[in-house]
Amino acid sequence: MVLEEVEQIEDRNLIDIRPLTSPRALKHKLPISDTAARTVVQARSAIRDVIHGRDMRRLVVIAGPCSIHDPEAAVEYARNLHRAAGPLENELVVVMRTYFEKPRTTVGWKGLVNDPHLDGRCDVWEGLETVRRLLLEINELGVACATEVLDPFTPQFLADLLAWASIGARTAESQTHRQLASGLSMPIGFKNGTNGAIEVAHNAMVAAGHSHTFLGISADGHNAAVQTNGNPDRHVVLRGGGGRTNYDSASIEAAAELVRGEGIVRPVMVDCSHDNSGKDHTRQGPACLVVLKELRAHGGASLMGLLLESNLKPGSQKWTPGAELERGVSITDACMGWEETEDLLNQVAEAVKVSS
Repeated sequence: MVLEEVEQIEDRNLIDIRPLTSPRALKHKLPISDTAARTVVQARSAIRDVIHGRDMRRLVVIAGPCSIHDPEAAVEYARNLHRAAGPLENELVVVMRTYFEKPRTTVGWKGLVNDPHLDGRCDVWEGLETVRRLLLEINELGVACATEVLDPFTPQFLADLLAWASIGARTAESQTHRQLASGLSMPIGFKNGTNGAIEVAHNAMVAAGHSHTFLGISADGHNAAVQTNGNPDRHVVLRGGGGRTNYDSASIEAAAELVRGEGIVRPVMVDCSHDNSGKDHTRQGPACLVVLKELRAHGGASLMGLLLESNLKPGSQKWTPGAELERGVSITDACMGWEETEDLLNQVAEAVKVSS
């Protein structure tokens, strides 16, 4: 057989491999400020206190866009959230949902890190810089940030600016993400599977609580073997699945009982969107109110928090590369609007007062 007839055995389907500047270089260019660091540290501490039962009164509320595509609108939302959360600090630990990476069922816009210009060019380095700058600005307002961890390299560039993270329903079963979570410095929530199975989240909690060694990158961007201690600050996130909801009190207590062996006092967060709302943003509020009713009636000692998909304006809009978009409207899952969000935050805080 002549050489020309031999199949290419490496890089056959690659177009390009572009080197990135190291995480250390990005942090040097955009260093965390004292104010931002204080926001992160205080929020992480508050969330840990809730998870481990040192704070049995407050609830954690993660509220914000399904995904952020417009940094200016995100800052406006953060200012609104800061104003609304201040008077509720004795009842709620409010953290802004700042999701920049989107897992797709097939294809579509994969988030601000991957495609910051929303035009399909996928300038990842510009995306990382844009996102880090935005996280700095939001934290400096005094608003802590939360995200879903998707790409295992992204936390090296951004994790110092995050108070909470989730591992999504599609990735909670992934060994890569369980190992990654075992080394992250913030509290982590694991979502139940897309079919509603809570065992996936339980197994993820167990795995992430243990030490692991895996392949990764160093702060200088070099290939590395990463060794972790295990993350003690874990909980499950109930998001429904398989066409069924799981925000009722029986589901919350069943989940708490399943993970009781992990020693987490308050191990359950309810995601009021996704299958718990039937993917209808107008049903997030009613789902949340059911949880609050149970909280008022029974105390809900296992419940540590709620997650809400919320934006400046309700609904969603279709994204195509280069399309003109309405400001403050999601381009991924539909969200509740700000007015409903603010009203719901006040109702959650009132429920906490009544149940205390």
